[in-house]
Amino acid sequence: MFGTLFNVAMIIIGSTLGTVFKKGLKDRYQTILMQAMGLAALALGVNAIVGHLPLSNYSVLFIISLAIGAIVGEELDLDARFNNLVKKFSKSNLAEGLSTAILLFCIGTLSILGPVEAALHQDYSYLLANAMLDFVTSLVLASTFGFGIALSAGVVFVWQGSIYLMAKALESTVNIDLLNEVSIVGGVLIMASGLSILGIKKFKTMNFLPALLVPPVFFLILKFI
Repeated sequence: MFGTLFNVAMIIIGSTLGTVFKKGLKDRYQTILMQAMGLAALALGVNAIVGHLPLSNYSVLFIISLAIGAIVGEELDLDARFNNLVKKFSKSNLAEGLSTAILLFCIGTLSILGPVEAALHQDYSYLLANAMLDFVTSLVLASTFGFGIALSAGVVFVWQGSIYLMAKALESTVNIDLLNEVSIVGGVLIMASGLSILGIKKFKTMNFLPALLVPPVFFLILKFI
């Protein structure tokens, strides 16, 4: 769990430094930084899709996942629930920044494969690299949205910790195809988040989160067929 704890620490430190820098930033600089984050999220999302889609053995699974996930998320209205919860603690647009941070920090090759490599081979290189990327990202996000971005560190701890424990428990049965499909769906969600930040098209990104659960259920069903 060393890699995950280091990752969490980097997010908190980055968020702290970003909040300090924010106090000295004029509005126009905060605006340009938000645009930079939107473009970065868009690029990372496209990269995840382009990088993993050609490797997929189930080319339509991500489409089915998004469709089912969107219906479930809309029914539960996760986006509204999330925004209402955040508004209790902040009157700014923290909800948008926090949802983007959670997606960027959790849904990516390094964040998913990192805990697996740590659990199976005691290799922390992915997690350490991911921690440094998250440090920079949290610094920029916090300089735009405030210290509330640090709350994403708790989500990262639970996310990576769960993957680590799952990989430890399953050992040789960890399915690379599953990780690949989750990365594709995650890439689409990150891209949607980038488009929302840029103001090109507003998506209720949180309502799509259940889509990430569809690939694990699919592979679980395949295992018993």
